Amino acid sequence: MTITKAFRILVVGLVLSICKADTYAQVKQQDSPPNILLIIADDMGLDAMPGFPEGSVKPYMPNLEALMNSGVSFLNFWSAPLCTPTRATILTGKYGVNTGILSVGNRITTKETSLQKYIDEKAPTDYAHAVIGKWHLSNNASNPTDMGVGYYAGILSGTVQSYTSWPLTENGKTSTNTEYTTTKLTDLAIDWLGAQSQPWFLWMAYNAPHTPFHLPPADLHHQGSLSSDTRSIARNPLPYYMAALEAMDTEIGRLLATIPEEERSNTIVIFIGDNGTPNRVAQSPYSRKKAKGTLYQGGVNVPMVVSGKGVTRAGATETALVNSTDLFATIANLTGIENRVINDSQSFVAMFSQANQEGRDVIYTESIEANSAGYAIRNSKFKLIVYANGNEEFYDLENDPYETENLLNRTLSTAEASAKTELKNKALEIRG
Repeated sequence: MTITKAFRILVVGLVLSICKADTYAQVKQQDSPPNILLIIADDMGLDAMPGFPEGSVKPYMPNLEALMNSGVSFLNFWSAPLCTPTRATILTGKYGVNTGILSVGNRITTKETSLQKYIDEKAPTDYAHAVIGKWHLSNNASNPTDMGVGYYAGILSGTVQSYTSWPLTENGKTSTNTEYTTTKLTDLAIDWLGAQSQPWFLWMAYNAPHTPFHLPPADLHHQGSLSSDTRSIARNPLPYYMAALEAMDTEIGRLLATIPEEERSNTIVIFIGDNGTPNRVAQSPYSRKKAKGTLYQGGVNVPMVVSGKGVTRAGATETALVNSTDLFATIANLTGIENRVINDSQSFVAMFSQANQEGRDVIYTESIEANSAGYAIRNSKFKLIVYANGNEEFYDLENDPYETENLLNRTLSTAEASAKTELKNKALEIRG
C-alpha cells in the first residue's frame, strides 16, 4: 500500500468517524426527553383568540401567533365551563364526575394521583416540575407540593382583588406582592427554569385575563391610551380585557426568549384557555348567555396550540375532538411514558406530526353550577346537552356551530334520533 493511498484511507476514516459522531449527536438530540411548557390563560375563549373567526375585536399577540404559525391549532378542544374543574381534569386525567371536582368551590385531595406524581413514578427519565401561577384547586398553602408538585409559587385562590396588590404564595408562605401579577409570575418562571439542569415540565398558569378588568403597564400592551378609572373600565371593559391578554403575550415572549436556544429547540409548548370568555366581554357569535360558565360552545370550546420539538405540522389546524383530560396522557407520553390511555385521558401526541390520526369518537364535559348544571357530549357532528332539571338541547354543530337551533324543537330525523340516543348512552357510560 502506498503512503498516498494509506493517507486517503486515513482521511476517509476520520471523515466517516466525524460524520458518525455528528449523526449520533443528532439522534441523541432527537431522542432526548423534551422540556414541556404548559401555558394556561385564565378565561380566554375563541372569540379572544387571534386567527380564529369568532369575535371581531382581537388582541395583538405576536408571540402566540408565532406558536400558531409554527405549530398546530386545535379547533375542537373542550374544557370544563369554569377554571377549577378544567384544572382538575388536567391534573388527574379524569372527568369531574370521577373526582368530584365540578365547581369552583370543590377542592382536590391527595387521594388523587397528580400528573406530576405520575411522571415521578412512571417516566423513564427524572423530570423537574413546577406549577407557577394560579392554582385554584385548594386553599391550603402546602397543597400543590402535597399533590406531588416539585415547586409551587403563585396564587392559590381563584382571583385577586388587584393585579398590583395580591397574595403570593411561595415555599408555603404567603405575602402581599405589589408587582404586576403577569410580570411577577413570569419572573418566577424564569428564575425556576434558570436553575434546572435536567428535563423539566413547567405548568405556567397566568391569572390573566381574568377579572378584575384593569389597565396593565403601558409597555406591555397595544391598546393605546386608556383611562384607568373604574368608571371607564366598567363602562367598556373589552379594551382592558384585550390589554391584559396582550400583556400576557408580551411576558410569554420574554419567558421564551430567556430559554437558551438549544434548550428551546428541545421544548414543547402547549397553550390553552381554561374556559370561555367572561360574559361581559364575550363577542359574537357568542352571547352573554352562552359564554363562560355555560355548557354552550362559548363556554367550553377553547383555544389550544401546540408548538415546538416534534411538532412538524407548521401552521396547521386540527379538527379532531380533544378533551382537557387528554393533556394528562399527552404530557405523560412526552416524558417517555408509553400508556396512550390513562384514566379518562387519551394521548393526542400523534397529531403533532400527522394529520388524520384516529382520535376520540366523542368529547364530554359537565358542571354543577346553577346556570349550567348538567353535562354536554358531542361527536363530530351532533352535540347533546342534558341539564340536571331534565331539560335537553340537541344541536347539529356541523351546520349550526354556534347553537342557534335546538333540534328538539321539531321532530328529529331517524339519523338525528339515532345520534342523540348514541350520545346519551355514551354519556351514561362515562358517568357510570
